[in-house]
Amino acid sequence: MSIPRNVDPAQASRRTLLKGAGGLALTAWAMTRSHSARAQTPVADTVTATAIEAYLYGYSLMTSEITRIQQTNVDKLDLTSLRFPMGQFINVPEYPPADYRGVTAPNADTLYSMAWLDVGDEPWLFSHPDMGDRYYLFPMYSLWMPVIDVPGTRTTGGAAMTYAITGPGWSGELPDGVSEIKSPTRYMSILGRTYCTGTKEDYAAVHALQAQYKVQPLSTFGQDYTPQAGPVDPNPPFSMTDKVRDVINDMPIEDYFSMMAKLMGSDAPPAEEDAAIVARMATFGLVPGEPFAPDDATRAALQDVAKLGYQQIEAYQSKSGTNQNGWVIPGATGAYGTDYLARAYVAAYGYPANLSADAVYPIAMTDGAGQTLNGRNTYTIHFDKGQTPPANGFWSITMYDTGYFFYPNALNKQTVSPRDSLVYNDDGSLDLYIQHESPGADREANWLPAPADDFILMMRLYWPKTEAPSILPPGHGTWTIPPVTKTN
Repeated sequence: MSIPRNVDPAQASRRTLLKGAGGLALTAWAMTRSHSARAQTPVADTVTATAIEAYLYGYSLMTSEITRIQQTNVDKLDLTSLRFPMGQFINVPEYPPADYRGVTAPNADTLYSMAWLDVGDEPWLFSHPDMGDRYYLFPMYSLWMPVIDVPGTRTTGGAAMTYAITGPGWSGELPDGVSEIKSPTRYMSILGRTYCTGTKEDYAAVHALQAQYKVQPLSTFGQDYTPQAGPVDPNPPFSMTDKVRDVINDMPIEDYFSMMAKLMGSDAPPAEEDAAIVARMATFGLVPGEPFAPDDATRAALQDVAKLGYQQIEAYQSKSGTNQNGWVIPGATGAYGTDYLARAYVAAYGYPANLSADAVYPIAMTDGAGQTLNGRNTYTIHFDKGQTPPANGFWSITMYDTGYFFYPNALNKQTVSPRDSLVYNDDGSLDLYIQHESPGADREANWLPAPADDFILMMRLYWPKTEAPSILPPGHGTWTIPPVTKTN
């Protein structure tokens, strides 16, 4: 599992490279690079540039499919590795411990519930119980990675619901009371989150809800359904444990395009809005559903495509957010249109990502003066009255070391949020204390312990408010994040 994390600092606004005539920008860049590397004919230059576009276009698709195979190539649930068969929910029962070193940027606010479904042959049903006033959301993703739909507190409230997730081209009748959610791809995923305070009593309450999260084939509607053991491929085509980025980076470009072409045939047909790039890909032999068999000249032109394409993804980091008082606010996520570079970047570094309407994750690596955050210093974050993070769901600030892992501390406190019974000032303002040593017993409710060296802060705003003050649209809202201010 990869937890959405948006972890890279940025200075400029996003979505600038591939919009409009973005293919021309990539073409010019790739032609310059390829000429500097070796002499090529104009035809070869064009193939290289178009193939880079194709690489970026398919990056989220490849990320999703590799993630799906890695997570589901087991015959039963495994909470330790967070792997689970297709067609089953896996429910994370508690927050990761402070010494957890698995997935980066773990959270201590919600418990995850995940499933992968194959809706190619028939629809699958997803149901949840009455959630009361507990905050929850179940974003659903196609293989291309955009959010399909988001059942949850923001969209549907707390009532018990049953949905039928239908695949490409499906038509038919659904039972009364069942709402349809259309998946444009055969395989799709659910990455649910249920808010939890982390107390023994609240864990038990959330576990009772998780036990009622169900997925089952439509043909079993109204019946007791027992999930089936998953099939296991004993000889998978790639590592089941390597990071997805590494799997892709190690993959020969012909294998990449072959797998991509096969997926685009029927499992993940391109969207109508992708017609232009699909036509361009066909010029070098990459056609949905057809074998990719380049000739020698094309093969030579593809030699550096993966390297140059991934360099474009890495370079996009500087365009992936807006800096505000030392905090980097990531741009809009979850819906990308034809901004294939933005989509590829999120696939590489923040897979699969919520809609900004559901969550925004500002990150601070520096204080308001631009100096790296370090536990040798003491810091405060001051919120004026009425200016705490504007969220309808919840807000929190999490402490990470420079590897994006929790910091073990005597209080076992990884976040600071309103559930800590924060103490407000007489004028209604709020001061949070970010430092290595205790600020004093009277301030510990507002204290987020920091390591003795460099650290990173991540703010989470779930269901951001849309009325002023608001962080939406990300980086251009009416709410200004206050700086982390050094006080020593």
